[in-house]
Amino acid sequence: MSDLTTNNIMNDFLDDYDVKKISKGEILKGKVIEVNDKEAVVNVNYAFDGLISKQELSLDDKSPSEVLKIDDEIDVYVISPNDGEGYVELSLIKVLAIKEREEIKKAFEEEKNIVVYVKEEIRGGLLAYYGNIRVFIPASLASRNMIDLKTLVNNDLEVKIIELDFRNNKVVASRKIIEVEEYQINKKALWNSLKEGEKRTGVVKKLVKYGAFVDIGGIEGLIHISDLSWNRVNKPEEIVKENDKVEVYIGSIDLSKERLSLILKDVNKEPWTLHENEIKEGNIFDGKVIRLTSFGAFVQIFEGVEGLVHISEITDDNIAKPSDILEVNQNIKVKVLNFNKNDKKLALSIKDVNESNKEYLKYVDEEDGVSLGELFKDFKFE
Repeated sequence: MSDLTTNNIMNDFLDDYDVKKISKGEILKGKVIEVNDKEAVVNVNYAFDGLISKQELSLDDKSPSEVLKIDDEIDVYVISPNDGEGYVELSLIKVLAIKEREEIKKAFEEEKNIVVYVKEEIRGGLLAYYGNIRVFIPASLASRNMIDLKTLVNNDLEVKIIELDFRNNKVVASRKIIEVEEYQINKKALWNSLKEGEKRTGVVKKLVKYGAFVDIGGIEGLIHISDLSWNRVNKPEEIVKENDKVEVYIGSIDLSKERLSLILKDVNKEPWTLHENEIKEGNIFDGKVIRLTSFGAFVQIFEGVEGLVHISEITDDNIAKPSDILEVNQNIKVKVLNFNKNDKKLALSIKDVNESNKEYLKYVDEEDGVSLGELFKDFKFE
């Protein structure tokens, strides 16, 4: 019997019993009454039950039992009111595709995010699915950061549709745009939470001649070379290296220009403050020459505390430059001439210490008319 004859018989049957008619493309509600390896049978409240083949259940070639179970209530798409064997030919894929298209279109128009399943890495990016709809994610839009695309495969991913053309089966999405939006929101919140003087944990990202850039959780700040240590630093790598985890203090904050200065040295251990009560005019200290200039020598008397010995205070002898008699890292004694606490300036003298020593030796040597040589003439040094 031909299909045409069969259809005519069915139509006569439906007319005789005044049963509702269904049409191709119609969407019906149904209830699953049977599932096997090849198909699913659905009651659609019609004279005949509906049949969904395995191919119309899933694009992933899943077994019908993986997709549906008995008593599931679903919407189905009518492919044909009569499959030639007494069933209504139905499709789950097509009805889902209609719904999914509507959802994607709405998300695109309202600029809302959707969740897709990343199926595989392909040339130029990632192939993902929103239900049964293919979605392409270009490699450049897969993340705000440089990542290995393989880490996203077989995972759900929240994206935003940026291009939609169903006629040409073109659906393009971006994960990067979401991450950029989140980054901007988090960055703004972080900027607003910053307070000068508070302590933060960060990671050294880059070293430059004048300091180190540190990320404190989405914001990068600069530790100037002078703020790496209380001691003199010639280059940042003497103190830190890239990827070091560091504890820093918030320095100055410029919200309008989004500039942040950080401090690595402990602000609570500022050397000048720690030692200011020990430094008094006339005191003599053991020091170390840390730098020589044409006009004098800088001498450190405590870590982070240094003063200037002017060339005229080095010796009474006539010298052309400090390096004539001094060298860097040389240990010497110095006398405090002047201490300005507010400006943290310290004037020192070497020659005054030597003169004091000469006067003391002369005093001891001449006391009671007995010289040091005479006092120790019979003493043997071993």
